[in-house]
Amino acid sequence: MRQEKELIERYGKLYSEELGINLKKGEKEWFKWLIASVLFGARISETIAKNTYRALVKHNLLTPQRILQAGRAYLIRHIMSEGGYVRYDGITSNYLQSICKKLIKEYDGKIANVHKKAKDPKDLENRLLDFKGIGPVTVNIFLREMKCVWKKAKPELLPFIKELARKYNISLNKIKRKSEKSMRLEAALVRLRKIPKQKTELSD
Repeated sequence: MRQEKELIERYGKLYSEELGINLKKGEKEWFKWLIASVLFGARISETIAKNTYRALVKHNLLTPQRILQAGRAYLIRHIMSEGGYVRYDGITSNYLQSICKKLIKEYDGKIANVHKKAKDPKDLENRLLDFKGIGPVTVNIFLREMKCVWKKAKPELLPFIKELARKYNISLNKIKRKSEKSMRLEAALVRLRKIPKQKTELSD
């Protein structure tokens, strides 16, 4: 219990919170988190992902319609460049445009409708995976922080999270998966994986 509390206090800030996204506020915030999750799931560093998302905020490209209207060239020249991309900028721009286009065409431009139309948790994941540019890693990142607001969001624990939980004697199976505590512990373990070992010593 003590280690769980310490982990949450030190590393348990949600990634959505870090970006100023409030998932309790509904559709607009959910779309922002989807786009941020796509960036976190791409083959770039976490820092570049955050900076690229902040560039989208700066340029007020926070709806499917505005991202589509901006166009691929604008995304590459301004958003990806300001975010720090040196590779994959065209690919990521294509993915963002494709996701927005499909969301507008098939779900009336609302990410909430993806959840609404899904029959169950597996169907929800499959619907998300059906978007070009969204793979299993991105789905897990997105749903991990959506599970407290979406009933059908029930992502599996990633293997490295289970491994780290065992290492620190944390019984994740005893914590309700859809609780805030579970989300913060998972966020903490994700961060812990990226921090040098000498800086992650916890109290006994």
